[in-house]
Amino acid sequence: MTLLHSELGKKSVYIDQYNPNLLLPIPRALKRNEIGIDDINPPFYGVDIWNHYEISWLNAAGKPIVAMGEIRYPCTSPNIIESKSMKLYFNSLNNTKFNNVDEVTQTVNKDLSDAVGKPVAFTIFPLTPLTSCMSTAIPTPFNLHNNFTGICLDNLEIACDTYLPHSEYLKLLDNNGLSKPHEVHEMLYSNLLKSNCLVTNQPDWGSVYIEYSGMPIDHSGLLKYIVSLRNHNEFHEQCVERIFNDILINCKPKQLTVYARYTRRGGLDINPYRTTTANYDAINLRLIRQ
Repeated sequence: MTLLHSELGKKSVYIDQYNPNLLLPIPRALKRNEIGIDDINPPFYGVDIWNHYEISWLNAAGKPIVAMGEIRYPCTSPNIIESKSMKLYFNSLNNTKFNNVDEVTQTVNKDLSDAVGKPVAFTIFPLTPLTSCMSTAIPTPFNLHNNFTGICLDNLEIACDTYLPHSEYLKLLDNNGLSKPHEVHEMLYSNLLKSNCLVTNQPDWGSVYIEYSGMPIDHSGLLKYIVSLRNHNEFHEQCVERIFNDILINCKPKQLTVYARYTRRGGLDINPYRTTTANYDAINLRLIRQ
């Protein structure tokens, strides 16, 4: 399936019988080449984390089962999956019979892995265990948090008039020679991230976490840069890689992590994580807007 022949921007036919052909892979290299990222040797490690809140299928007796799920695949996969096609694919399970949860898991794992071109980790979380484990050590698909940990940039007084990507806002802190700059380790975040879907132009709302080590980055310029993405059309994963690459080029940190948590659409939220740290631990947080 190609973008031209896909269901994007069209009235969708509701297909409720299993159909893996609904998945629409999109090569990562297309946007990475535009951004200036080497797709063979990207300057980061990372993972794309999806949470799905509307999974359902029929058991062998025809009784509906509902659940939640977590999808993870590495940023080294050749493809991403367009989110509407992911929704339509999962809808195709709704009236499909499966013998057990393991059969659903294996089926989805194979289909998603084939689509992205790398092994996918898909985990189903039945709702009944979830309701009884919120205060226990039983694994859940996410950790509940109101906000990211660190310094929130959103209360900075800045004037904004640019709403398309403007990497020139990214610069190191200028203290007017009052003291000699020294390296810092900072954890920063903003809830003002917004971009638009590359195809449908629908808004994508999110929060972005930036952790770095190196010479201090100007906080006001960083916030203005985040705001400058407001009217930009790009998929979630591509937007995060643009942020990562722009910071890396303009501020040259020794270590950098960019993690965005987007609000859900169609029962799905997408959360790309990119870092210079090879042995990273991308925790599946759930923020207040998710």
